[in-house]
Amino acid sequence: MGIRSVSRKAVFLDRDGVLNEAVVRDGKPYPPASLAEMRIFPDAAATLQLLKERDFLLLVVTNQPDVSRGTQNRESIEEMNRAMRKALPLDDILVCYHSDEDRCDCRKPLPGLFFQAAEKYGVKLPDSFMIGDRWRDIDAGQAAGCRTIWIDYGYSERGPASPPNARVRDLGEAVQWVLQADQALAGTG
Repeated sequence: MGIRSVSRKAVFLDRDGVLNEAVVRDGKPYPPASLAEMRIFPDAAATLQLLKERDFLLLVVTNQPDVSRGTQNRESIEEMNRAMRKALPLDDILVCYHSDEDRCDCRKPLPGLFFQAAEKYGVKLPDSFMIGDRWRDIDAGQAAGCRTIWIDYGYSERGPASPPNARVRDLGEAVQWVLQADQALAGTG
């Protein structure tokens, strides 16, 4: 039955604050307003390539509620995502354009985007990981059954509802944790 019958492992990644710099104002992170403002972390491509070499699907799961709120347009988000796909070895970018008021199941901390990706790509969620920099990322990854890695920048907001599997300082450290955890899992299998 095609790709759905294949069981693959994935690393889910938040976008803003994980792959590109978040715009931090008053201790809170925000997405860049435009492609001109977006700054992909310099080591992101090489770091992600380490995961590709271990046969991980790289799937971005990102909330972009400013579209629903009318303060950002979808075309700008898609332009930034195209640039990100060109610069980084990503397999897909899944976006929730809703705000909390829309009560959708794809807005993190709900796991809808993870379930969509699992169906589309044959992802085995318990063998997969979520790397994020906000509580919503970690809570969504846990709700989907993934192992979670929190890049803790010390934002002025609440932390995850439950402790992540790992708490790190940056994407490079997160990827190293994933590679070590995957190696340990392969050694027990």
